[in-house]
Amino acid sequence: MDQNQAIKDFLRDELDQFDWYLKCSIRNDNPRIANIVDYTFRAEGKHIRPILVFLAAKACGKITPATFHGAVTVELLHMATLIHDDVVDESMMRRSQPSVNAVFDNRRAVLVGDYFLSSALRESIKTRDFEIIEIIAELGLQLTEGELNQYAIANELLIDETEYFRVIDKKTASLFQACTKIGAITAGADRNTIGKFEQFGKYLGICFQIRDDIFDYYNVDVGKPTGSDIREGKITLPLIYALDHAPENISNEMLQIIKNQDYSLQNIDRLLSFAKENGGIDYAYFKIDEYLSKAKELVADFSFGDELNWLVKQFLSYLRERHY
Repeated sequence: MDQNQAIKDFLRDELDQFDWYLKCSIRNDNPRIANIVDYTFRAEGKHIRPILVFLAAKACGKITPATFHGAVTVELLHMATLIHDDVVDESMMRRSQPSVNAVFDNRRAVLVGDYFLSSALRESIKTRDFEIIEIIAELGLQLTEGELNQYAIANELLIDETEYFRVIDKKTASLFQACTKIGAITAGADRNTIGKFEQFGKYLGICFQIRDDIFDYYNVDVGKPTGSDIREGKITLPLIYALDHAPENISNEMLQIIKNQDYSLQNIDRLLSFAKENGGIDYAYFKIDEYLSKAKELVADFSFGDELNWLVKQFLSYLRERHY
């Protein structure tokens, strides 16, 4: 059994209730809308974000009805961004099945993404906590800014590690950060504890995105083709590191491929091999371990209890070792 499944089994009751809350939040009697919504739910996600909300709430006290509404809010917002991202990136696959835009066209995909976004905002109100509503409003801005920055960097051919981390801080870490903060708030934690869990979530989000980017360099079934990030102009950490540290003549040759956007299958393979052979993957794992260490230090003083301590350790290990 993989770690994600073990974590899901540990939180089975909470996740079963979450699924009920989620389906209620998005239910629609209009068959034209229900058809697209049902298709979106056909490929089950990993539930990483609601798990983070529940983990933080359990660590800070207990799960409450507001915790469930908060977990549904972040999951709906996440799903909305995935649908919109597939339209922007012209992606035809999502979670190993044809994407919403591939099946229903771009227009309906954008609109159903808006439907999920609106449902997320409605769900946030059910927490009856103005701070959580404010978190969600700010999160929407952060996610959009991250995507706009990533798109601009790809077009400007700006290859820089600082810019890379600035993008993932906005587009991924901000969502994880919101999850842990919402979990802590709904459990009634004090301000200091809420702040620690907010930072904890940020570090986990950075780790998650770096690991996600590593997948692009290998032939593994992650629901998208190998090298798809490069084809879209997204130069991620392994390649950034290799370009900075490989012999200049080889780096210049690889840079020329990127500048010309000459992304033939042969050139994609060359870029992927170049990143691996020049320490890019090792460096990416080094950064994951660095941020996981920071996350562990943040919560080292908390007394979780044996079961919750096991859950935290499993989750941290999963972020580094996950296979999809």
